[in-house]
Amino acid sequence: MYLWISANFQFMNVQLKTTLYKSPVGELILGDFNNQLCLCDWRYRKMRQEVDTRILKGLNAEFIEQPTALLAETQKQLAAYFNKKLTVFDLPLLFVGTDFQQSVWKALQQIEYGKTMTYLGLSKQLNNPKAIRAVASANGANAISIIVPCHRIIGSNQELVGYAGGLSSKKRLLELEQGNQLELF
Repeated sequence: MYLWISANFQFMNVQLKTTLYKSPVGELILGDFNNQLCLCDWRYRKMRQEVDTRILKGLNAEFIEQPTALLAETQKQLAAYFNKKLTVFDLPLLFVGTDFQQSVWKALQQIEYGKTMTYLGLSKQLNNPKAIRAVASANGANAISIIVPCHRIIGSNQELVGYAGGLSSKKRLLELEQGNQLELF
């Protein structure tokens, strides 16, 4: 952390350390803020700017590309996940969003590997069955993809709907988890 003092003002220049990870289903940006993972998101998603702005503003930080032990561990766990050797991630997470968004992201973590849930089901789990659109919006704002498994949310008609990494990535992640034949490498 850097501290800059000028006249009567103090400015803190806090760094969010990032690296890229090329997964078998798309490129991810990983972000470490004070040894907590706050970013594992699709590099080329439509809401890239909005997500980055929310995180940087919420943490009063700036991006710097720099490897860390946490980012290396995240890459290791992601590789194990894609090799079907890991079903539950064990990483310190930092959610940057509203209280409601954070409640949705925490609920997503309760959906077991290989299972899916609808937006309505997630809304009911949060004791707010009328909040389907808000749940869907929070799901779409998730910045810790795969680890916080927003890909496990499907439409009420059991079809794949909306995913920041694209529907083909979502399909491949679900196939991987559900044990279907899938060529990743």
